[in-house]
Amino acid sequence: MRIGELARRTGVSERSLRYYETQGLLAAERTPGGHREYAEAAVDRVVRIQELYAAGLCSSKIAQLLPCMRDGDGGPSAVATPKLVADLTAERARIDRTIADLLRSRDTLDEVIDAARG
Repeated sequence: MRIGELARRTGVSERSLRYYETQGLLAAERTPGGHREYAEAAVDRVVRIQELYAAGLCSSKIAQLLPCMRDGDGGPSAVATPKLVADLTAERARIDRTIADLLRSRDTLDEVIDAARG
């Protein structure tokens, strides 16, 4: 599929897809005319990339992680290194801290709203 169709099917801009390619996150074949052609599996790959960005990972960390994941099911792979596992564990701990902070903020807002309602 061409880049426009991949963008439409994933909801990701063509510019972002080109960026993913430059970062080594996504691969495309080139037609004789120079157009990008993506395999059907690129849809799952882009969705996975978006999930990892949403989790707060940067493109370099995602580039390390993607070879360790299966696009179809997202399961672990034998190529995950102990350092990558440690890095991902640290990322998960950071996300847990962020969630705890957000919950405290929500509780504070609830208290202010309750007090304002009187």
